Amino acid sequence: MMNTDNDMIQEQINEIFSAQKVQALKMRSSTSLLRIALLKKLLNWIKVNHEDIRRAVYADFKKPYPEIDISEIYVVTSEINHAIKHLEGWMKSKKVPTPIIMLGTKSYIQFEPKGTALIIAPWNYPFNLAIGPLVSALAAGCTAIIKPSEMTPHTSALIRRLVEETFDKSLVAVVEGEIQVSQMLLAKPFDHIFFTGSPTVGKIIMKAAAENLSSVTLELGGKSPTIIDLKADLKDAAEKVIYAKFLNCGQTCIAPDYVLVHESVKDKFLSLLKAQVEKMYNPKNKGIENSRDYARLVNSKHSKRIKHLLSDAKMKGAIMYSGGNNNEPEKYFEPTIITNLTGDMEIMQDEIFGPLLPVIGYADLEEAINYINLKPKPLALYLFTTDKEIQKRVLKETTSGGAVINDCALNFLQNELPFGGVNTSGIGKAHGYHGFLAFSNEKSVMKQRIGMTSTKPLYPPYGITGRKIIDGLLKWF
Repeated sequence: MMNTDNDMIQEQINEIFSAQKVQALKMRSSTSLLRIALLKKLLNWIKVNHEDIRRAVYADFKKPYPEIDISEIYVVTSEINHAIKHLEGWMKSKKVPTPIIMLGTKSYIQFEPKGTALIIAPWNYPFNLAIGPLVSALAAGCTAIIKPSEMTPHTSALIRRLVEETFDKSLVAVVEGEIQVSQMLLAKPFDHIFFTGSPTVGKIIMKAAAENLSSVTLELGGKSPTIIDLKADLKDAAEKVIYAKFLNCGQTCIAPDYVLVHESVKDKFLSLLKAQVEKMYNPKNKGIENSRDYARLVNSKHSKRIKHLLSDAKMKGAIMYSGGNNNEPEKYFEPTIITNLTGDMEIMQDEIFGPLLPVIGYADLEEAINYINLKPKPLALYLFTTDKEIQKRVLKETTSGGAVINDCALNFLQNELPFGGVNTSGIGKAHGYHGFLAFSNEKSVMKQRIGMTSTKPLYPPYGITGRKIIDGLLKWF
């Protein structure tokens, strides 16, 4: 990018940011009716331009239309509808109890917009993960600048069109570009930054936010484990694991990253996994590469990365149970199941984010739990078992941003649940009410009576009465 181009973009960012700062002050007094009207405009644009969204996402990495409808469009429209239904209640001040020492006062929590927000979206679900956070920002009464991913240019252009046709830039704007543009944006004193991406970039975002003491929501990732217990319904588990793993060609932050399966059922489960891949992606035996239901990797860089992970694992002793075929120019990589894994393999160290599924046997549950706990805390954990005691034990003895029992990834669609990670898998929560909170300041408000109050006897000078009251507080309260 030429310096003149950089100067023009910097000027554009400065202009938008200044306009949004002014608008953010006005939005502090915005009613639920105004915010709902904005959400309805957004919803209407999505409905009218459904086909354009499909075409844009497909052009970026050949995601099948049914996947686009479910994972890009439905999740956003359901988020909007949920916010419209509940926003008036979310915005109401929340009364809190009054302790005895505060008799005569009234206290409540008032929700106000944080102000101007920056949303940095990733490439793997380019529409969903840009517009979903915008729903929460608008519900909370914030202005927002969206930085979509440069790796999905067709969808980024569509998001720009959506915003320009729906909102004034003083309320919502899109700024496109590569890393230099992100750096320009991050230098601005945003009131909140919402980032979705890798832990590595998340650390960069957090450092930049610290310079301006901006609050952050970091939706990151990590190696989300799946446990297949001895008492699992293996066929049901195989169906759900394969679907969640190879959706979007494995490029999903909450995809099962690796499977821990009880040794006594490992061989049977492996055969069921392989059969399920064929059933989903090769039902007419024409080859998975020819399937219209299987997406592609986003670009050649990621295709080479996945190829390297598989090569490194095989070189260190891993066994490719099924799959492995790839076509780098087409960014095609077959769903691949791998066994005989060891900790020194790169595939077992960082999030895979692609169509490789490691399967590891374990002898007892304690071994599986220890394996998970030795790794950084994951974004999600999946457990398949009919044993309720095992369910309780795994939930109690492991930590993850979220957990699903007897399914995978469905928690993302449940707007009543907070979605987010813990430590390296994320900071803060999103979706529904929790997304509204992420972009809101929970302002504590206390109203005191005029005249004599319960605390005035505690004012200096501290006479006998005051000391007795203080002694009583320390003893009884």
